[in-house]
Amino acid sequence: MNPILIVEDEPAIGRVLTAYINKAGYPVELVADGDRALEAFSRLSPSLVLLDVMLPKRSGWDVLQAIRQAGSCPVIMLTALGDVQEIITALNRGADDCITKPFNPGEVVARIHAVLRRSTQFLTTPDSAHFGSLKVDFTGHTLWLQGKEVLLTPRDLALFLFMARHPNQTFTRRQLIEQVWGPDYAGSDRAVDLAVKRLRKNLENWPAAEGAIRTFRGLGYQLSVYEQ
Repeated sequence: MNPILIVEDEPAIGRVLTAYINKAGYPVELVADGDRALEAFSRLSPSLVLLDVMLPKRSGWDVLQAIRQAGSCPVIMLTALGDVQEIITALNRGADDCITKPFNPGEVVARIHAVLRRSTQFLTTPDSAHFGSLKVDFTGHTLWLQGKEVLLTPRDLALFLFMARHPNQTFTRRQLIEQVWGPDYAGSDRAVDLAVKRLRKNLENWPAAEGAIRTFRGLGYQLSVYEQ
């Protein structure tokens, strides 16, 4: 699916939203003002826009109007005012939903799921992926190699599922911590190295010609696959 576009000028909120939405399996692009929002919208054709009302350069209302003139892309507005009238205004102007700050990030993800389910533009993420003899079942949360289930710890499985949703994309340790361990994790990012080591051990019979978890020195880790 195309990315979810987050338009939020408060860096801390933007980081938390990005982490939670990525963890839910959606690609994300974050911008911090109205002008960049319209540029990113035109470039990405996003699956959904999470749009703050109060923005630099161009208000969320102006961005919403431009999006509605362009088509029916789902939009969820974020507002700090908590005013019932503003929520009504957002819905009347074409927003699909409206969330008031402060909010629970898990609620935002649930609202995204709900809006995408209702949207005629929603493209479902695949239920499974095949990388040669390796099958990843995203719905059943299982991994199969050469017809045999690979038994992993819940955290190691979550890490592999995340990387399998983004094959051939490199992630830093910190990015993987935020997506899999969560933004509140206070431990060492060495946990990623140990999890990758265990995954490689469990996948040692996966032919190198089909794929591997690769280390890019100074950058991070990537699930490199050659047959999909």
